[in-house]
Amino acid sequence: MNKEPKVKKNPPPVQGSWMVLFAAALWGTTGTSQAFTPEASTPGTIAALRMLIAGTVMLFWATNHDFRLSNWPWGKTLLAGASIAIYQFASFSAMSATGVAVGAIVAMGTAPVFAGVLEFFVKKKTPLHFWYLSTFLALLGCCFLLFPTENSIQINKFGIFLALVAGFFYASYTLLISLFVDDHPPQTVTAIVTCTGGLFLVPLLFKANLEWLAEINGWLVMLYLGIIATALSYWLFATGLKTVQTSTAVTLTLAEPLVAVLLGFSVVGERMGMMEFCGVFLIFIALFLIMVPVQRCKKFFNFSQTKR
Repeated sequence: MNKEPKVKKNPPPVQGSWMVLFAAALWGTTGTSQAFTPEASTPGTIAALRMLIAGTVMLFWATNHDFRLSNWPWGKTLLAGASIAIYQFASFSAMSATGVAVGAIVAMGTAPVFAGVLEFFVKKKTPLHFWYLSTFLALLGCCFLLFPTENSIQINKFGIFLALVAGFFYASYTLLISLFVDDHPPQTVTAIVTCTGGLFLVPLLFKANLEWLAEINGWLVMLYLGIIATALSYWLFATGLKTVQTSTAVTLTLAEPLVAVLLGFSVVGERMGMMEFCGVFLIFIALFLIMVPVQRCKKFFNFSQTKR
């Protein structure tokens, strides 16, 4: 008797949202993790190495779990790989030019807007009802985070431009990944695209000083960044995109600067003022509105009319 092919079930929308949220939380740990690398390390080499490590791990995993390259869209792969590579480079350059907080918040804060516009023109989909309110609250919260208590933040116009570039290409990467996972396993998509992005970043390793990798904190941090904060998180993100709209997913990834701020407060020892606290609170509300299904919100607030 012929065996019936196994039907793969996509994760429920709420489960997919949690996957995206957890991926964003892992990305939020990267800034604190890099603080533990040796002084000789640079943002460019860290970005390139973490992508190459993640790509290698994901490729090894994918080849042992339903790895198929038949009818593979290599054109989209190059676009997705270039998008994540440009995002990595522009994001790190922006943080170097105008500060970690400003660079990260502007990049991730503007990404949902870019995602909503791109999804409308490419997929002809309008964002979900609660996306507008959630994105507004999240952007407002990011604005609050730009005004910490201490006046140590530097605003650089070119750095802001680079952060906007990072936000656009992050949204582009998300949209392209959502097109992939409709027809291909998430682990294969993550492996191929991450490897492609890593190859685009290889030139950053030319003539780079990599002696710091010999130190224990150097390679331990890189293993964490490559395997957990990149390979695992990108797989969770790609899997979640099977049931979560692009615009919604990118709004959920605003958990990244949220986690980064909370880690800076609890681990690094940074102080959180009233403005930062208000920003964190607004982002929490925005994430809640995205995570909770619209039907439950309507029932909770008694928006829907009762049937007679």
